[in-house]
Amino acid sequence: MSNYSSDCWPDLALTGRYRGHLQALPEGHWLSEGAALAFTGLQQAAQQDGFVLRLASSFRDFERQEQIFSGKWRGVRPVHDDQGQAIDVSQLTEEQKLHAILRFSALPGASRHHWGTDMDLYCARLQSNAALALSPTEYSQGGRQFALAQWLADNARRFDFILPYNQDRGGVAVEPWHLSYAPQAEPMLARLSADKLADALSYGQVVGRDYVLANIDTIMSRYVTNVGAS
Repeated sequence: MSNYSSDCWPDLALTGRYRGHLQALPEGHWLSEGAALAFTGLQQAAQQDGFVLRLASSFRDFERQEQIFSGKWRGVRPVHDDQGQAIDVSQLTEEQKLHAILRFSALPGASRHHWGTDMDLYCARLQSNAALALSPTEYSQGGRQFALAQWLADNARRFDFILPYNQDRGGVAVEPWHLSYAPQAEPMLARLSADKLADALSYGQVVGRDYVLANIDTIMSRYVTNVGAS
């Protein structure tokens, strides 16, 4: 597959504050050139097996991730448990609230979607007219996207993709829909450090930042580096 190196991307790309390495895709999506090429191959293979593969999410910049995280911290965006049930974050301690959010939404500056190497996928044919939730129940046995989840697990590596959240390691929940282009994503993860993440957080206005910075090493080890690899 593609040999496009991510080693030369600037450090700002680590935390979603650079997009010069990305290319535009239909419907407002952005991916790195290598990830986009690999996704095209994956999409064509999926079509041969009856799946109409679509991007639900691709590159997401720091500001967008900040909106998502801060909204959840304030309780104005929904936070769900592993069964898809709403959580009232106002009843949680800061530690509990942070874990509830980071199960499904990354900390700004620490999202793999910042790199343009990662994507959330669904099958348009399986979803039909129903709203897409990107929830574990939707991709588990009996869910609309279960057949796609099985197909991705069997075929992603053929195109140099991994599923970084293929099992529950006590941090981020299982995400069968999340694929990562390993040749570029793994070097980016190796370059990301607690210091670089803390620097990115000082750039924005992340709600809960003081608590996050006080626990940055734990967050890195539990929710950022605690992932599957190729």
